[in-house]
Amino acid sequence: MITVAIAEDHQSLVDGINLLLKYEEDISIVGSANDGEALLDIVRLKQPKVVLTDIKMPKMDGISATKTIKKEFPHIKVIAFSMFDQEEAVSQMIEAGASGYLLKNSPLEEVLKAIETVNKGEKYFDASIDLGEILKGANTKKKKGLLSKSEREILVLIGQGKTTSEIAEIRFTAVSTVEKHRKNMIRKLGLSGKGELLRYALEKKYDF
Repeated sequence: MITVAIAEDHQSLVDGINLLLKYEEDISIVGSANDGEALLDIVRLKQPKVVLTDIKMPKMDGISATKTIKKEFPHIKVIAFSMFDQEEAVSQMIEAGASGYLLKNSPLEEVLKAIETVNKGEKYFDASIDLGEILKGANTKKKKGLLSKSEREILVLIGQGKTTSEIAEIRFTAVSTVEKHRKNMIRKLGLSGKGELLRYALEKKYDF
């Protein structure tokens, strides 16, 4: 039996999902909430196998609720259910630990499919979401976070075509210091040399 908890601040949508799943022999809805805090209460009490949650909710949003759920109950699968398909929203839910992401305009039958899929330990994302681009962007963001403030500033100058000597002059520092930063960036970003570092700077168009 797949036990499910739902968090959605539009009661009519909760009712629709309840109606859809009511006659499914292998699925049981153990609780529904209209805000994030109430969702956590249900999860702690019932410990469902799958949680279907909106992102924008009163008291606690779906991203914060998902982080808490995954921290306290790592085995519980979470599916985001939202009207927003922006990369940032999808990326934040993935980082929070969600196993799936559905748009609210999806057919209700797709909700059933998503629940069954994530319960098996697989991922399920709405067909309209370009997951490849989102994961690529998340990886870039992760790499960017590896660099120090000085390294990011130097990377901008590298992207502007400045030489090591010019960068040293602009930053009132020694050429050897800039070279050291270059080597550190190449190592942190997993690049093979100065040429790749320049290419990386040009592609990412850093603007700090």
